[in-house]
Amino acid sequence: MSKGKRYTDEFKVEAVKQVTERGYSVQEVAERLGISIKSLYDWRSQLAKNSPSSKSSDEQLRIAQLEAELKRVKEERDIFKKGRKVLCKPARVKYAFIRDHQQQFTVSAMCRVLKLNRSGFYAWLKSPLSNRAIEDNRLLKRIKEFYIASGGTYGSPWIHQDLREAGETCSVHRVAKIMRVNRLKAQIGYKRRHVNGGKPSRVAANILERQFNPNKPNTVWVSDITYVRTYEGFLYVATVIDLFSRRVVGWSMDKNMDKHLVIKALLMAVFQRRPKTEVLVHSDQGSQYGSADYLAFLKEHNLMPSMSRRGNCHDNAVAESFFATFKKRVIRKKIYSTRDEAKAEIFNFIEMFYNPQKRHSHTGGVSPAQFEKAYFEKLTTV
Repeated sequence: MSKGKRYTDEFKVEAVKQVTERGYSVQEVAERLGISIKSLYDWRSQLAKNSPSSKSSDEQLRIAQLEAELKRVKEERDIFKKGRKVLCKPARVKYAFIRDHQQQFTVSAMCRVLKLNRSGFYAWLKSPLSNRAIEDNRLLKRIKEFYIASGGTYGSPWIHQDLREAGETCSVHRVAKIMRVNRLKAQIGYKRRHVNGGKPSRVAANILERQFNPNKPNTVWVSDITYVRTYEGFLYVATVIDLFSRRVVGWSMDKNMDKHLVIKALLMAVFQRRPKTEVLVHSDQGSQYGSADYLAFLKEHNLMPSMSRRGNCHDNAVAESFFATFKKRVIRKKIYSTRDEAKAEIFNFIEMFYNPQKRHSHTGGVSPAQFEKAYFEKLTTV
């Protein structure tokens, strides 16, 4: 305390109340107010002498001080019990706790227990989110757009590539964390029982032999059939996929699963691709693929049949993989009202999403259409 400094009676009274009513120690009050401990004791004694009950003033002051300290300890205990889950959390979590419990406890007491500064809490109230949190919320909106567009089939690696193409510069780890916190998880396909061996086909041999990576388009096509549930009955879907780019080059939908279904899908592929050399067409041993009309169609259009071993789905793994994605994206736990409604959504999936947008690890993370475009552009520049 500077020499000659004077304090008003009101200041002295309030200083003494910090000890007698608020429960602070004499030393703590003296240090905060910048006065000597002796002065604070003198003020307390002087105020006690001037009180009507001067005979028992010291005892009353001591009782009041103990009561104030007890009240303070109880409050701190209750704060600790309420906030034990946030003790080791970041400051913003503790600030949120203080905001939510202002009606129960004083801000100063909560800051003391949680070891925070009141100024920091009031600054947080004006801007609760950090700059990074604000940026994460902005990224979350973009992530949800791409996640929904993929039908929930994209995980953080593909979402990250979509963001990069859209001009964002975040890391894949940040995308993964945002998706994990907001429970955005890529749907997992259906697991199949592993089968070794299997009987060869009597119609055509397994010429493909799991060689799923041809070096140019229109070399190998694979075909398969699945079904979609509707309240009008099943809708059957046949597809033809070019193994080079994983592009669906032919498809057909009908209420009947017969030879005409697969022939129409193959006809679309021939019409769209117009191959100049012989194409290997691989399928399973379904009766549709073994019919005389189907085999005649292959022969007429310079197509060679190849068939998986019986009961071995891995021999036609690419077609199986496509339908796994198809089920996750389109028909997972869903029954359509009509076949026409199902057809519209299936067309949208194949022609509006899968071929032009769906990313593949096989194609280096680009869509089938982009992969083929890059291939033909490279040919023209050579």
